[in-house]
Amino acid sequence: MKKLFVFAFFMPFVAFGNDDCATMRNVPSGVQTLQDVINLGLCRNPQTAAAYASLRSSHFNKNAGYANYLPSVRAGLSADKGYANKEWGDWGYGASISASYLIFDFGKRTADMNQMIAAYRAAGFDYDESIQNFVYGLIGAYYELLNADADVESAESALRVAQTAKDTADKKFKAGAVGTLASSQLSLERAKNNREIVKGTLLTKLSFPANQDITIADMPSNFGSAAENKSIDDLIKIAQEKRPDLLKASANKDAAWHKRNSAFLKNLPSISASASARWNDDSLSGVFSPESDRINGSIGISVSMPIFAGFANMYGLRAAESDYDRAKYNEQQTKNSAMMDVFTAYQNYKTAQTVLTQTESLLKSATENERVTSGMYKVGRATMLDWQTAQSELINAQKQNNAAKYDLFVKRAAVALAIGDIKSELEDK
Repeated sequence: MKKLFVFAFFMPFVAFGNDDCATMRNVPSGVQTLQDVINLGLCRNPQTAAAYASLRSSHFNKNAGYANYLPSVRAGLSADKGYANKEWGDWGYGASISASYLIFDFGKRTADMNQMIAAYRAAGFDYDESIQNFVYGLIGAYYELLNADADVESAESALRVAQTAKDTADKKFKAGAVGTLASSQLSLERAKNNREIVKGTLLTKLSFPANQDITIADMPSNFGSAAENKSIDDLIKIAQEKRPDLLKASANKDAAWHKRNSAFLKNLPSISASASARWNDDSLSGVFSPESDRINGSIGISVSMPIFAGFANMYGLRAAESDYDRAKYNEQQTKNSAMMDVFTAYQNYKTAQTVLTQTESLLKSATENERVTSGMYKVGRATMLDWQTAQSELINAQKQNNAAKYDLFVKRAAVALAIGDIKSELEDK
């Protein structure tokens, strides 16, 4: 719990420590890695800024609670002029200062303070959850752009093959070659258009104009291998320790428990000490003197206890008890949902690994089939239709492999999000 809470407070320095990043108008030049994109997003996106502002508000509210442990001091000045018998009297002046301090209240202020601390911790975990969800969205957009780039490359490769087929075809098959070339050109334009849309989505998440350009780095080929897998029990254990919504639900339950205690202690007496000093002067000619009878004051100790408040305290206590019960049930429901999220993400990730392995085999087979068919066509042992079919199968295999590869990356990030450790997804890059 402590480790994650520290992470929640580390993120603001990442997100807001670079003023140049927050004010830049153009996408940085050069190839941007996933970590670079995440840093840009945390620095520039208003969603993360709003989440941080909410956290700071909770922080200051918590600090305000410490005022109950300090004395309260008030000062006042007065000036008045009396009127009687149709005449105005002289001006009178006065000054006063008073102080009070709560000595003992059976632990109510401690319960109030603990409630605010627990609420602050819950706000920290809520901020952390917002950051992790935002980062996961950026990761998805990043991989989607990589997939779109790969589709454009596949379409360009298909166009080169179709151009070669057109150049080498004899007159008998020329019409078919021209048709294949036109189809390949259309597929390339569609792939480029899709890439522009995906790129614009990523740039919008980074708060840049969608019509700018960005170059991102591909992922290593060994990323997401089966060797990285953890058991479902290990993942659940990590989620119980790090997942922000679980920790937030626990903190909210603690806050509700302290609120219930405070509502009960509100019905008990409290003991306070007070002191005051006053100075009054009814004439302008008066001379201030510490020994003057114009100065007076008092000190004392008082005990107060609520006797009857229209049943407000009783209903307040019952409401606080109900809030605590609700917080307990919410915590249990959050645990159930979190465990299901972990299980679902884990199964999806393992399925994505299997799909990637299958598409790699399919791509290898389609590549070999296209190579053999191309050679046979050039020596007259295969028809143009055979070659076109092999080309189409190869392009489909490439697209399926690209989609499976980057879907695996997204599913891996989903596992990291499900266990509440999206930071590890960045550290591995």
